Amino acid sequence: MMPELHTPLDDVPCPVTDQMLGDMYRASAHGLNELIGTVLPTARALLAVYCYRRAHLASIGLAIAATCEEDDLISFGGNAGAMLYERSREVPKSSSMGAHLTGRRKITLATMAPRELSPIEEEAS
Repeated sequence: MMPELHTPLDDVPCPVTDQMLGDMYRASAHGLNELIGTVLPTARALLAVYCYRRAHLASIGLAIAATCEEDDLISFGGNAGAMLYERSREVPKSSSMGAHLTGRRKITLATMAPRELSPIEEEAS
């Protein structure tokens, strides 16, 4: 049997307190930058990898990775850290920064009037 090559996500401890992680999750773009600045560089790289590996925290992981050194991300995340570094330096495709950070898409509403349906005629038997 082959040894397991990765560690399950549940076994990886969060490098910051639950309170700090919750504050980052609820923070605005400006507030997130301030919170990231309070974390030491090595813990920041660990946190970027930790967050990016979880779907609901991936956008926060990208924002944190944008403040990390490439060597730190590679040292703590391996190939995933290198990819994270590259992705964090890409220009966001979304035009609104808020949507990029929260991972939410812009909601649009229908602009056309509803079609009028013709009544169903009963078949003659």
